[in-house]
Amino acid sequence: MMSKRNTPQRRHNILALLNEQGEVSVDNLAKRFETSEVTIRKDLAALESNGLLLRRYGGAVTMPQELISEVAQPVSVYKQAIAHAAVQRIKEHARIIIDSGSTTAAMIPHLGLQPGLVVMTNSLNVASALSELEHEPVLLMTGGTWDPHSESFQGQVAEQVLRSYDFDQLFIGADGIDLQRGTTTFNELLGLSRVMAEVAREVIVMVESDKVGRKIPNLELPWGSVHTLITDDRLPFEARDQIQARGINLIIAAVNQE
Repeated sequence: MMSKRNTPQRRHNILALLNEQGEVSVDNLAKRFETSEVTIRKDLAALESNGLLLRRYGGAVTMPQELISEVAQPVSVYKQAIAHAAVQRIKEHARIIIDSGSTTAAMIPHLGLQPGLVVMTNSLNVASALSELEHEPVLLMTGGTWDPHSESFQGQVAEQVLRSYDFDQLFIGADGIDLQRGTTTFNELLGLSRVMAEVAREVIVMVESDKVGRKIPNLELPWGSVHTLITDDRLPFEARDQIQARGINLIIAAVNQE
């Protein structure tokens, strides 16, 4: 079997093959690269999350042109800057929770060098990406009921598991920031996010500045539950003042536009 060291090379080869053939199957890729189907599925999931292909039952197809710009969005320079600022807040031997979402997922490539890190997540994508790191942290999963909309585990079992630990930090995204109320979401399932916030000493919200002021009905975390907000340098000064007036530690991540 190929070692994890060969993961980037294998993924590069999968993409080359896909561009040549238009579609690939898990079965054939596993044979070709002499690795397990589980590993190939992880590869395809990682490539899909970076907007490089679309998974189909048993394999993958090339990304239709009209979707490319839309799906490539998750790793914007703003998300990268926010993720970089978030990782700098993690101390050695920290116990952290990473919620599902594309902004929080942008932290993962930087987590292989943190000594003694323990990471809890309710996201299969986060767990899968963490397990691919060269020096993977200790990984904990909530378990619970799978929710296909948020692609994460939710429900009472997940809540019980979270409550049996305590954590230094929660890293969580949001669909919107309501300057009056707190973080907002399109997801109807709010319970687990609130339990995550309860069991973490520092709640760190990671959100691109264009989500500030978006009108979304579901309040996820009230300002009283949030300690730190990391966003990018497009945030208007008026919004900065309003957030800081609530006693929130506001971190503005400088974006490298090169």
